[in-house]
Amino acid sequence: MASPEIEALTSALARLPGFGPRSARRAVLHLVKKREAALAPLRSALMAVEERLSTCSICGNVDTSDPCAICADPRRDARALCVVEDVSDLWALERSRLFPGRFHVLGGRLSALEGVRPDDLAIDSLIRRIDQGGIDEVVLAMNATLEGQTTAHYLAERLERFPIRLTQLAHGLPVGGELDYLDEGTLAQALRARRPVG
Repeated sequence: MASPEIEALTSALARLPGFGPRSARRAVLHLVKKREAALAPLRSALMAVEERLSTCSICGNVDTSDPCAICADPRRDARALCVVEDVSDLWALERSRLFPGRFHVLGGRLSALEGVRPDDLAIDSLIRRIDQGGIDEVVLAMNATLEGQTTAHYLAERLERFPIRLTQLAHGLPVGGELDYLDEGTLAQALRARRPVG
């Protein structure tokens, strides 16, 4: 039997994605055995992130600064904007290092079953960004799910009045797949083969 503190740590880790009770116990055991090399740096990193964590007021990314590192980077192409459902999708596309522009995080996808409506997403702030001008292309990088495609169609209708090139990721993505779980090669192909919407 472990102490209540160790059990609490195990329970906290077990609630993370990709962890179950067994993998959480193994992780805790590793942290306890390697206290100086693993536990102390993890504690410091968690405390630093907790103190500085913020949501970017421009794009909705999660970072330790506002604006985030992507929005603040002058080397990024401000004329190209990639719209994603969630921060995990943004990070997945960033790992590919193939999109030179900026991002906009919706914070979810339209879903009648889950009660997610357009007002629940960052669609109005997307419209305002595009309305300010300076954006030539908007890439709709929605997940290849029914809800993702519904969201893409809704956005395409809302954006048709703007003089922009509207594209979406190629459908080489597996149906039902989520960007965060795809390898860089699949993401690279989808970005290279993006096509106009409609």
